[in-house]
Amino acid sequence: MGRYHYIFPKWSNLLLPMMILGGAIAPLYVVMVVAYGFSPLTTDVGFQPQQPVPFSHKLHAGDMGIDCRYCHNTVEFTNHAAIPPTQTCMNCHTQIQKDSSQIEPLLNSYITGMPMQWQRVHDLPDFVYFSHSAHVNRGVSCVSCHGRIDRMEIVTQMKTLSMGWCLECHRAPEQHLRDPDLVTQLGWGIDRSLEQMIEDGSFWRQQNNLNPSQDCSTCHR
Repeated sequence: MGRYHYIFPKWSNLLLPMMILGGAIAPLYVVMVVAYGFSPLTTDVGFQPQQPVPFSHKLHAGDMGIDCRYCHNTVEFTNHAAIPPTQTCMNCHTQIQKDSSQIEPLLNSYITGMPMQWQRVHDLPDFVYFSHSAHVNRGVSCVSCHGRIDRMEIVTQMKTLSMGWCLECHRAPEQHLRDPDLVTQLGWGIDRSLEQMIEDGSFWRQQNNLNPSQDCSTCHR
């Protein structure tokens, strides 16, 4: 009888079932890695980047009571809460603490005209549409998404900003709603119970005829 000549060794026959098994498991592994390892739940909460100037929200928004809209002056009219230009800072600092070494980068920016390189703390993915004006004008306070900014020496991301977290609010927005005139009063409601907050929010939901959409196209356009 003639002898068979094999192109590949016999053990290579095991590669096919291993490849089939790997092909079945790989997509599940990728989904798990993306969903958990790269989700806002695991990567962004606690994010606290170093800024070019040690700006204290506790001092400015808390102790001094400067309204959020003085610096973030587009929040009521556009999708974005603008990062303040150097001129906004210098409205005060041409007179206040103008010789402080801490604001030297700010003074250089003012003199040269080069913008400050502020690091964004709350940064949604490019595929997510979010409108600040749509929320604040309907009574969603800054504190609902950003936490007690007025108590932070260094701004830290406190919420996940995940899709599930947003949907929780859209499904039951009452505890996050208040009189739209009070959205920048971050300490408002601290002495109220959850039941009182929901009762007040229910009033404003009915008053403004709010029915937040849960359709995918609302945020993914």
